Amino acid sequence: MAGKVLLDTNIVIALFSGDKAASHQISSSEVLLPSIVLGELYFGARKSGQMAPNLDRIDQLAGSVVVLNCDAVTAQHFGQIKERLRSKGNPIPDNDVWIDAVAQQYGLRLATRDRHFNEVDGLVLEVW
Repeated sequence: MAGKVLLDTNIVIALFSGDKAASHQISSSEVLLPSIVLGELYFGARKSGQMAPNLDRIDQLAGSVVVLNCDAVTAQHFGQIKERLRSKGNPIPDNDVWIDAVAQQYGLRLATRDRHFNEVDGLVLEVW
């Protein structure tokens, strides 16, 4: 599906790994990243055996796409999403709630391979 799409960490990792399915999908989309995903990527790079080249790759990515930061509106979405998940008994990791909050704040589709995002009401997902 063409248009703007927010990438989850696992999609960026798939792209970095040369995953053909993810590469095909990204060719028809305008890519945006939540700052949370960048944080997860930088953490992963720092604990990897190839820290310097991985950090360079992430820096290049961050400089070539729109990075969406969290603000007070994002925090409101975070609180609503987290409470709905808690009341349903289906919590997901906090970083993923923040990613959901960014997607909902900006009305973006989220490209991911994590099934637990299905628990979030109102989130439009693309499985790449």
